[in-house]
Amino acid sequence: MKTLKDYNFQGKKALVRVDYNVPLDDNQKITDTNRIDATIPTINKILEGGGAAILMSHLGRPKKGPEDKLSLRHLLDYLSKTFATDVKFADDCIGDEAKQMASKLEPGQILLLENLRFYKEEEAGDADFAKKLAELGDVYVNDAFGTAHREHASTAVIANFFPNDKLFGYLMEGEVSSLKKVIHDASRPFTAILGGAKVSSKIQVINHLIGKVDNLIIGGGMMFTFIKATGGKIGGSMVENELVHVAKNTLEGSKSFGANLLLPADAIAADAFANDAKRLECEANNIPDGYMGLDIGPASCRQFEEVIMNSKTILWNGPMGVFEMCNFQHGTKYIAEAIARATEKGAFSLVGGGDSVAAIKKFKMADKFSYVSTGGGAMLEYIEGKTLPGVAAIEND
Repeated sequence: MKTLKDYNFQGKKALVRVDYNVPLDDNQKITDTNRIDATIPTINKILEGGGAAILMSHLGRPKKGPEDKLSLRHLLDYLSKTFATDVKFADDCIGDEAKQMASKLEPGQILLLENLRFYKEEEAGDADFAKKLAELGDVYVNDAFGTAHREHASTAVIANFFPNDKLFGYLMEGEVSSLKKVIHDASRPFTAILGGAKVSSKIQVINHLIGKVDNLIIGGGMMFTFIKATGGKIGGSMVENELVHVAKNTLEGSKSFGANLLLPADAIAADAFANDAKRLECEANNIPDGYMGLDIGPASCRQFEEVIMNSKTILWNGPMGVFEMCNFQHGTKYIAEAIARATEKGAFSLVGGGDSVAAIKKFKMADKFSYVSTGGGAMLEYIEGKTLPGVAAIEND
């Protein structure tokens, strides 16, 4: 497989799948530019190599064709400033106008195509639609890890039309190599930290990791389904009763694999889901009626910190509590700081998932980890052992 580093872009038009599904405010101004910023090295490499870049992306979930509020034209100002050039825009992603604009592109120029999902054929993985997109460029570069788990026309099917000219962008290459390092080549001890609200969204991840890790730390709202499975009292805490038996089986299964599955010893509970609610510190398996657990407690923080500091590989997905409320952010921040210190000491740390990334940004710690993943869903599916169509389309001949 050719890499971006050794590909000759001179005189080539590179069709680049990016993930510019960025949040916009009511005035259609970008409120978080991280997904765009992450693709800058790839695009600069193409331009500096004497090529032109044709950018294609989706934005939001259009219901019935074009919607002005979901037009990629709203990104033009920021893109033009970022690349210090007048980024061109095609009102359609296929058709005569797109073809003409692509054909006239000079080396060093950038063309942004309109929202791919204005066509239902994109999400359907339609081969004819993919062929029309493919006709615009000479080489296909996938730099959209956030959509790598989707077998859409522009993320997987299109690669069939570039048998000898398909590449990962730097972002995709970094994501895939970091995940492979953690899942297939982890230095030991290997610790996974899983949080977030629901067991149902993570059970496949847990079951796949249990045979790979030395330590599996469970936090967040999902911890209470596990605590209930051990016979603990959880008060009014979040619980998925239909998964209590699954959690029990997982706890028993971890022993057979020799994995150390750790549940929080204590919790910060509140009498309402509100920042100003009455709070108390209690054992995680003995939460009083009328109270709900909203964060892990100080004893759990210290216990988990010791495990983290002795780890060589750390995977973190999901906060430890309701970090959006300042009175329930302590556990998440404490764990983030512990991972950062372990990283500084030489451990390899991979953080991913929307809430985890939002948390480390809130704490201004995004530069303290070995790698911060841009694709929550894609990352989880990779960890589950699933094949990601967007990755396989590039790696397979």
